[in-house]
Amino acid sequence: MARQSRGILVTGGGTYLGANIASALLAEGAKVSLLVRPGAEDNLGPLAQYTRWSTADVWSPASLRGKARLHSAVIHTVGSLGADPARGLSFRRLNFESARNVANMCVSDGVERMILLSGVSAPWISRAYIRSKREAEEYIIRMGLRATIVRAPLLYTVGQDRPFFYRALSLLGALPPFSWLYPGRIAPMPIDTLARGVATLATSPHEDQLIYYARDLRKRIRQGMTRPAAASMDTYLVDSADFKSPYEALDEDLPFGWSPSDEPP
Repeated sequence: MARQSRGILVTGGGTYLGANIASALLAEGAKVSLLVRPGAEDNLGPLAQYTRWSTADVWSPASLRGKARLHSAVIHTVGSLGADPARGLSFRRLNFESARNVANMCVSDGVERMILLSGVSAPWISRAYIRSKREAEEYIIRMGLRATIVRAPLLYTVGQDRPFFYRALSLLGALPPFSWLYPGRIAPMPIDTLARGVATLATSPHEDQLIYYARDLRKRIRQGMTRPAAASMDTYLVDSADFKSPYEALDEDLPFGWSPSDEPP
């Protein structure tokens, strides 16, 4: 099978982030496969009709075996802004170990490229979370994979109720010259903007930059606006109301997104 005809595999199918990225990929005309946590199949919504999907647990290397074969790239979206040490859910387990297992899957299944959804360091983000993401970044690079790292800020859905501070920061971070500086990196951005930016990176065969920030994603979207999309993202989107907002996770000790089961590893 020619490399350009291969699909793109997205971990975290049926989650807030995974669903948006899968929708953006489909709108770009890509073939999309999803890894869905067992028991979360109902969260796929319309995406179940437009993608190939299978169940797997990213904290169980055995369940990942062979899942990435015949794919040109893997986009890893699984992680958590919060931790629950009492349940054994440390930041390292939630963010590093899942990425490590997926990177090993890429190597064993012959996938050369891995795109990691990482996080940008900001005053309101846990340092332990950032450390676990940086460890994941370093591991992927050491494995010899063609790595693309997206250091994303907090995300929001347009129209979502957010604290005034974050709304003001989003406005400031989108305006030059602040958008070119640190505020532009850490300002929360719409999840559909991030998803479209990641989709353009994943579908570009000649993308060699290692680390991307919010400004880089917006630039990629502007560059790709002359190319017509295959369809609207709205055709495929899962209702984000079904998922917890990242802003809630900032004030809780509960994981956001796809977390391991309660069974010990």
